[in-house]
Amino acid sequence: MSLERTQFKNVSYLWDDATAAAMAGDEVALLIYRSNLLGADLRLTNYGGGNTSCKAVVPDPLTGGETEVMWVKGSGGDLGTLKRNGLAALYTDRLRNLEKVYRGIAFEDEMVELFNLCLYDPASRPPSIDTPLHAFLPFKHIDHLHPDAVIAIAAAKDGQRITEELFGGAIGWVPWQRPGFDLGLQLRKCLHDNPGIRGIILGSHGLFTWGDTAYECYLNTLEIIDKAADYIDAKVAQQGAVFGGAVIAELPADKRRAQAAALAPVLRGFASSHQSMVGHFTDAPDVMEFINAKDLHRLAPMGTSCPDHFLRTKISPLVLDLEPEEDLQDLPVLKNRIAPLFEAYRKMYAEYYQQCKHDNSPAMRDANPVVVLWPGVGMFTFAKDKQTARVAAEFYINAIHVMRGSEAISEYISLPRQEAFNIEYWLLEEAKLQRMPKPKALSGRIALVTGSAGGIGKAIARKFVAEGAVVIISDNDETRLQTAGKEFEQQIGKDAFTAALLDVTRPDTIRQAFEQAALAFGGVDMIVNSAGLSISKPLESHTEADWDLLYDVLVKGQFLVTQAAVAIMRKQQLGGDVINIVSKNALMSGPDNAAYGSAKAAQLHLSRLNAAELGKDRIRVNVVNPDAVISDSKIWEGAWAEGRAKAYGITVAELPAFYAKRTLLNEIILPEDIANACFALAGGLLHKSTGNVLNVDGGIAAAFVR
Repeated sequence: MSLERTQFKNVSYLWDDATAAAMAGDEVALLIYRSNLLGADLRLTNYGGGNTSCKAVVPDPLTGGETEVMWVKGSGGDLGTLKRNGLAALYTDRLRNLEKVYRGIAFEDEMVELFNLCLYDPASRPPSIDTPLHAFLPFKHIDHLHPDAVIAIAAAKDGQRITEELFGGAIGWVPWQRPGFDLGLQLRKCLHDNPGIRGIILGSHGLFTWGDTAYECYLNTLEIIDKAADYIDAKVAQQGAVFGGAVIAELPADKRRAQAAALAPVLRGFASSHQSMVGHFTDAPDVMEFINAKDLHRLAPMGTSCPDHFLRTKISPLVLDLEPEEDLQDLPVLKNRIAPLFEAYRKMYAEYYQQCKHDNSPAMRDANPVVVLWPGVGMFTFAKDKQTARVAAEFYINAIHVMRGSEAISEYISLPRQEAFNIEYWLLEEAKLQRMPKPKALSGRIALVTGSAGGIGKAIARKFVAEGAVVIISDNDETRLQTAGKEFEQQIGKDAFTAALLDVTRPDTIRQAFEQAALAFGGVDMIVNSAGLSISKPLESHTEADWDLLYDVLVKGQFLVTQAAVAIMRKQQLGGDVINIVSKNALMSGPDNAAYGSAKAAQLHLSRLNAAELGKDRIRVNVVNPDAVISDSKIWEGAWAEGRAKAYGITVAELPAFYAKRTLLNEIILPEDIANACFALAGGLLHKSTGNVLNVDGGIAAAFVR
């Protein structure tokens, strides 16, 4: 294995000589560049997993002399998105000198506080527990990764023998040990006992590799991982059947997704018994190969091996005993089938906690599963937000790869339960969790907003995301929806939203939008019926088509969307919110407004009727009555503005000021004002209120409810 550019089969070679040349002499810049390349390939490491470092001699601001400083990925960072402010910079000699005060494995945790005394840059990211693992290796550039292929060897029953044979003694081996100061000393000892090795495999954990330059380190890392992957692929090819071969016939893709969409809200309801969870679904080929296989029920309960895996996926998944084509229509029967599975999982997790806990262990956390497997259909994951749920799925897919590789070359072994517990309930891990930001008011909640590609609807969707929710933005205008989707992706990222083409007058698009919500997030908790249009004409000019269109969109559309949402909310049994954007015209009479105003009045009373009916389900139905929200409104792009201006004997340009002057507060109403009202209703402070009307019109006495 030479340090020359080669053609890799199992990893992505992304190094660009010109880009790297522009960073020549800046070892930290090259470290970040290398880290980002490694983090871009999930076969090399997981999101947030692994760490990289470099060492360089720089001026010491305290002495004026030269000193060696180590830059290493700080606690909680991600290699793929790492920047300078994500690094911890420490004096190398001070870190190594901590060995003089180290009191042994029983006192590992106290060493973490001492890392802070070694900081070269006080503005550094907090150092992670892996910091000494880099410090006690003398190399200028070091990678610590969790590649599936290498962990498959590390988690194999005879992984040490395989490592020695496969790499011909060029890779060292350190048995499983929880990360910490002592593990750094064990790495140093392994290197001392095996001079000239190119890397070290940590049993059940991962890989350390190094080089004198950033490029040599990068190439060394890729070559070792590629060789491991080649070895596993050859063994898989010889073996033929993977995981004992398929014993479940999977459904076609469209049927899988239809079944998953139907079941996801039920699972989410059970998974949210402790706190509201957001879901993720995948039927990726690697998942299907595992969940349809003979060995699923042997391997799944064993749990994962790599600490990074089970910290995000829990000790093991829940496997459903439903048939792929199970009839999901009878909700009570379905819940009676699934409830015992969740009860058994919670009992298993509580027993695991009780058997493994220490006197100073943190209190038991949520006992619900993170990963739920449905043979023949796919994998669901549930977490506090979409990104965490998605990443949990990615980690479990990594764990599947590990089990696949280990079983092909030997026999898969997971960490002993006590070792797994010691990682999961490590006081340092608990401290990290306690430092995380407090949940926002809408964290864990899912909202579908109709007509949200612009105007009021878009402002509501933005507000809900800002307060922690995930949203399904929807519109019947595909071009407008695509524009809004690009805007949301750039500003809030892919995880916080999905975009669905939805025409509230067409039940098929409503059904598809809610299926999309179930697959993307697990269900829905809040709907905002914001889609609308306006037609302003004198009575004699109104056509039957005008009347039908207004009533179809405003009244029937609100009815159909609410009906579909309530079906999902009842599956979840988590309650919910229905917020209907109506109008002051529901309460106030005006000229040239017979169809629109009466349709708005129908919306308002339909809201009252729904509130009366849905209270038993803890589904709250409330109304926001805006007036004259002109900004970014599609309604005002057409003839409506001209019609209203004509009715009042003014020009279109004079409308905003005209509407403001007729209010008690003399205010122009903006989309953000309506969004704030919706948040007030859904944000928790009014959780015992239903059937209410909240006017956001600047104050129009004639539109007062009473």
